[in-house]
Amino acid sequence: MPDPWKKRFFSILSFVLLSFLLVSLSLIPSLAKAESAHLVTDGSPSPIVVSSKNAILQGYGVEKRNIPYTGDTLYKGDGYVSFFYDYDPNSGKSDGTATFKVNVPTAGLYRLSLGYYIPADTGSKDTSIKVNGTMAENVTLAAPPKGAAVNEKMVTKIMLNAGTNELTFSRGWGYYGIEYVKVEFANLPAAISKMEAEEGAITGEVSIEAADTGYSGTGYAAFKGTGSLTFAYNAASSGLYNLAIGYSNPNGDKKTQLVVNGQTSETSLPSTASYTEVSGGKLMLSVGNNTIQFNVDSDQYHIDYVKLSAVSPPKLHQIEKKPVNPNATAETKALMGYLVDSYGSNILSGQHTLEDAQWIKDQTGKYPAMLSTDMMDYSPSRIEHGATSTEVEKAIQWAKEGGIVTFAWHWNAPKGLHDIPGKEWWRGFYTDATTFDVQYALNHPESEEYQLILRDIDAIAAQLKRLQDAHVPVLWRPLHEAEGKWFWWGAQGPDSAKQLYHIMYDRLTNYHHLNNLIWVWNSESPEWYPGDDVIDIVSVDIYNQAANYSPSIGKYDSLANLVQGKKLVGLSENGPIGDPELLQTYSAHWLFFTTWTGDFIRNGQYNSLDHLIKVFNSDYVITRDELPQDLFTSSKNEAE
Repeated sequence: MPDPWKKRFFSILSFVLLSFLLVSLSLIPSLAKAESAHLVTDGSPSPIVVSSKNAILQGYGVEKRNIPYTGDTLYKGDGYVSFFYDYDPNSGKSDGTATFKVNVPTAGLYRLSLGYYIPADTGSKDTSIKVNGTMAENVTLAAPPKGAAVNEKMVTKIMLNAGTNELTFSRGWGYYGIEYVKVEFANLPAAISKMEAEEGAITGEVSIEAADTGYSGTGYAAFKGTGSLTFAYNAASSGLYNLAIGYSNPNGDKKTQLVVNGQTSETSLPSTASYTEVSGGKLMLSVGNNTIQFNVDSDQYHIDYVKLSAVSPPKLHQIEKKPVNPNATAETKALMGYLVDSYGSNILSGQHTLEDAQWIKDQTGKYPAMLSTDMMDYSPSRIEHGATSTEVEKAIQWAKEGGIVTFAWHWNAPKGLHDIPGKEWWRGFYTDATTFDVQYALNHPESEEYQLILRDIDAIAAQLKRLQDAHVPVLWRPLHEAEGKWFWWGAQGPDSAKQLYHIMYDRLTNYHHLNNLIWVWNSESPEWYPGDDVIDIVSVDIYNQAANYSPSIGKYDSLANLVQGKKLVGLSENGPIGDPELLQTYSAHWLFFTTWTGDFIRNGQYNSLDHLIKVFNSDYVITRDELPQDLFTSSKNEAE
């Protein structure tokens, strides 16, 4: 039979068999049972744990230990990878790393937890993670519970390949040890329908064979030249379904033609000598009978099974549109409503300093939606040294042009500035540049120090009042990065920082009647959280390595868990901007990003120009021109 007639014959035969299959579906036990007999309802796979004993160490300083760090008496574990060292740049070695090899059966999104050792009363630490050679993110290891030296924490989500993956850790900040890593599949649906190839209908030169090893069921479909493999699937409901294909393909990258209810597409099967699983993407299926057919595109590959699972709808955020201040201005309520409506659907673009916002417009054609600036030079102890500021005027003009405004406050200490080389007066917000003791001030309300705190808050209130008088709502982020303790307002720990925050909230809201503020807290630590009653938005500052456009899902999840999904979550400072596609893939629903000034936005290393153009022209990223014209006046944004 000539080749053209041969192909036509098998196409006709395939059509006849397919028609027969649909008519007689209930009479074919092997197909009728496929939808129900392979329903998996026994939960997620067991976690995979890799001990520090199996870690591969490289570089300077890192080592395996099973004894406590000097002076510690609490550690009783079986051993850890030690990052208790200071790197010597003159050692001739790169800084130390520890690599854990993790073998997972299925490609996909996994939760990563770490078991770690931090000596008591030394605070939280940071570690950096690479996944298969690509930087994932920096994550925080929270201090263990009181009286303990070890802890386990789910630190982030990572995308892993089926088979062996390498997780490489390097010391970010502080001394700590890693006892083990644990990964758990993050997005396994509650139920999966698995259909074996031998339960499908075959035509042409496709045959069911069992000569290989490593396949599931009793065989696999061997594709050779012409023919097809067809599955019938009885979907419980219409909608999107995830398709996974179990296969082997030792003969180089191949493609297979996929026909779903008559709609044709193409699926790639990467080269692999062993049986593995690859995503076939998402399929739109109808309720009831559906056909999924694989036609030979290029030959010499084997299909073992397919899995289908309904795509879970994203969880809707349950956040009230009401600001925590019940007396908020109409403009503030309208803005809060818009922020809530946008959350989870888009991300607002933001930039520190007007000059850098203008630079972004010049480079990308778009202004960021949000301008971030600072009350720093309105601090009384800076004004005493001759500082002046026009940031309020810039903010008012930005709002008139349709943008959103956010302010931080690098609060120069009220008194006790060292003002010596390296600790100049203008560095007075740093702990090491002042003798000001916030805890003493708070414990002594009659003291000069306490009265100076109120004086400074009152000075900033006057500037915020100018914004209120101009009908400009403000995302107000005071006492930022307190848990780092490098700023004086956090130097004495969480209790004094939270007390100071409550004093500021009360002074600005109830004494000065400032009702144009949306209150933003800046920490992911539960110990430092001031409380739901005084917070509208929680945020964190993240400075990933240059060109690391990860979604920082670990930090996002940490903040969302902190507030149990009841508050908006924002990225208040960042270096590299997360890739918009990755943000959506990982469901990292940051309300906004706010890139820091100078080199972080302009030097082309932290954020390449191509990346900036992609970000600011993404449909997922809101820029200033895309904000509604009635942003501050629309009653439809307010809570009903």
